[in-house]
Amino acid sequence: MKPLEGKIAVVAGATRGAGRGIAVMLGEAGATVYVTGRSVRGRPSDMGRTETIEETAELVTANGGRGIPVRVDYSVEADVQALAKLLIEEHSGQLDLLVNDVWGGDSLTEWGKPFWENSLQDGILMQQRAVHTHLVASHYLLPLMVARKHGLVIEITDGSNYNYRGNLYYSLAKISTIHLAQGMAEELRPHHVAAVALSPGFLRSEAMLDHFGVTEANWRDAAQKDIHFLQSETPAYIGRAAAALAADPDILAKSGRALTTWGLSEEYPFTDADGRRPHWGKYAAEQGF
Repeated sequence: MKPLEGKIAVVAGATRGAGRGIAVMLGEAGATVYVTGRSVRGRPSDMGRTETIEETAELVTANGGRGIPVRVDYSVEADVQALAKLLIEEHSGQLDLLVNDVWGGDSLTEWGKPFWENSLQDGILMQQRAVHTHLVASHYLLPLMVARKHGLVIEITDGSNYNYRGNLYYSLAKISTIHLAQGMAEELRPHHVAAVALSPGFLRSEAMLDHFGVTEANWRDAAQKDIHFLQSETPAYIGRAAAALAADPDILAKSGRALTTWGLSEEYPFTDADGRRPHWGKYAAEQGF
């Protein structure tokens, strides 16, 4: 079944991690996905990673959708304006789903220090990368949905509440995206456009696999360093969660909510890539996190 066949999606920050997983699983559901980000072949971003939007787009197509790579720096308004124009030219302005997943804050986060001992410049840059870019994307792309009175924007975050997340700047960025979803939901509701925040659990991204010195084939070996890694989930899990939300005809009933992969897996019939249904919420509660 292809519940998103004929639908047009933009994934902002689709180069790797959750963004790549979401783009690929939207393709699995039949969507045409504009795979956007800064890292292209021969011109990587400053993140020091090898993944590119072209690779993600190829995976989207290989999984049954249509992947279209477009280099977009969401801190550059002209880039986003050009993307909106492209959607108007190629699809008469159709945009059914926008996923705001731009992050770029891992290298800027200093764990274990009070905020006044962190780099102020890095902390501000984190907000510019992980919050301001989301505002820019929504400002220029959501009017396409408003014009058609249909659509969904998903803000990717970490956690589903306003609890402190161990680092002030990190916490501010992640909580801000939740409020972006809540605030946009209120203003978009009269136009029949929905907005939600969505969080993964312990995400087994490419960078996380590298950090633990394992691959997807032997990822369980990382439990020798961190037992909690056994509860991790692949980017496909949040991808299938996003696809389920995009296919839900009653999505407006969820607008404004902060959702999780594990919570949605109890409502929609999706699993992780290996058939598991990891539930970080239950595990964290058991561990007293």
